[in-house]
Amino acid sequence: MATDEFTPTLEMASAARHGLRLRGKFKRGGTEVGVARAHQLIAREPLEPREVKSMYSYFARHEVDKKMRTHTWGSDEDPSAGYIAWLLWGGDAGKEWAGRKRQILAG
Repeated sequence: MATDEFTPTLEMASAARHGLRLRGKFKRGGTEVGVARAHQLIAREPLEPREVKSMYSYFARHEVDKKMRTHTWGSDEDPSAGYIAWLLWGGDAGKEWAGRKRQILAG
């Protein structure tokens, strides 16, 4: 069950919104799952525990994307697909948040 303690932050919503803008402009980055997650974060409705765990897993799997040489991580002029996808999931704020919330869930 989702609770207010699993409500995405404004920073996460802002990153997701930015990711959608970059994805639209550059036509790369993220999957339909990532786009759906971005819309969830922007709406700032509380997430289910399984969704928090999914976010945690996403960030753990995709940390390596920061090392890719195609396009540029963190760029708004030539962003890598991995950077855009990262933003769709809430960016660095989402990674930190998911890590904290996963600890709560692990009890």
